[in-house]
Amino acid sequence: MLKVVKVRLYPDVIQQQSLAQAFGCCRWLWNYCLSLMNQTYKETGKGLSGYEVKKLIPQLKKEHDWLALTYSQCLQQVCLNLGVAFNNFFEKRAKYPNFKSKHNKQSIQYPQNVRIADNYLTFPKIGDVSAIIHRPIEGKVKTVTISKNCSNQYFAAILFDDGKDKPYCSTDGKAIGIDLGLTHFAITSDGSKFDNPRILNKHEKNLLLKQQQLSRKKKGSNNRIKSRNKVARVHRKITNCREDFLHKLSRRIVNENQVIVVENLNVKGMMQNHCLAKSIQQVGWGMFCTMLKYKAEMSGKIYQEVDRFFPSSKTCHLCLNQVSSLPLDVRTWTCEHCKTKHDRDINASINLRDEGLRILTSGTGDKACRPDVSRSNRGRKKSTTTLSVGQEAYTVREASV
Repeated sequence: MLKVVKVRLYPDVIQQQSLAQAFGCCRWLWNYCLSLMNQTYKETGKGLSGYEVKKLIPQLKKEHDWLALTYSQCLQQVCLNLGVAFNNFFEKRAKYPNFKSKHNKQSIQYPQNVRIADNYLTFPKIGDVSAIIHRPIEGKVKTVTISKNCSNQYFAAILFDDGKDKPYCSTDGKAIGIDLGLTHFAITSDGSKFDNPRILNKHEKNLLLKQQQLSRKKKGSNNRIKSRNKVARVHRKITNCREDFLHKLSRRIVNENQVIVVENLNVKGMMQNHCLAKSIQQVGWGMFCTMLKYKAEMSGKIYQEVDRFFPSSKTCHLCLNQVSSLPLDVRTWTCEHCKTKHDRDINASINLRDEGLRILTSGTGDKACRPDVSRSNRGRKKSTTTLSVGQEAYTVREASV
């Protein structure tokens, strides 16, 4: 099973210069190959693959001597990664590849010949770089990616195969449904509510001050570079606090449950609401779901997503009665059928849990539990509008009990 361990690197001054040179060579090669691919497509109507542009490296080394100062396999990996980026674009998994800038995050990738010791990593043409290896790396090392963020911090992401099989996943155990929100970050089906830390609000005043200082600096001056690094450190602090909260909460949920059910949220679409865009951006729903997914897979747990159009908030989890409308400002409501008073978020998480278990156990996939729920031409599930045909839902619930 493939695993990744990200460690902190502490290169000395000479090693930092070597890394900066390697970053620059790989960045120049990426931009050159991307420009060549674009020009070739405009002239011939056909593109170039990553393997085709990789064959140009020997000739480019003759024209530019400084390219030979960088490890050759790092340059080859740049061309291959560019080909993968185009494949992801054509298969609609990513956007069109962009040109790289020296002012953003920098990275190079070593496909082999990296030795790992107790407190350092050995890279070709760079040497032994001090590192804090906080987790054991047991298995065959696949690739090592060195990255430098805007705060001048260096990291190494080590991808290795531990030789173990993927753990068997079973539905036997505790199941939990999670409803994500803004007032409370996560509300679980067992009644637990985890407050939204609102990390950006805690550092917003400091960030505003640093950004004001940056705006007053002359462009191209050393003081502007120093001020930009201060802004980057504040952003890094915010990122670290957010990731720390998400890692701890996701690990706790995965350790305590066997089946984890969440809603498939359209975060990008929700960001179009300018009133809530800032709050949605800082909360990190997408990162949290990603953490839940890979941690569940590594632990032999089940991660299940429910369609975003499933009416989890408007449906009573006891009698399956559904109200016609439920505005966002209504946090509690009473079912007209069974007279049960529901907390909106807890009721939604319970419905998500039940729907996730139904998908896993019924064998119908993500087919709706009610016959009148049909799919549109775009493959999206239409919301349920009537309650008259809910007999199948009762049957599924009784069979699960």
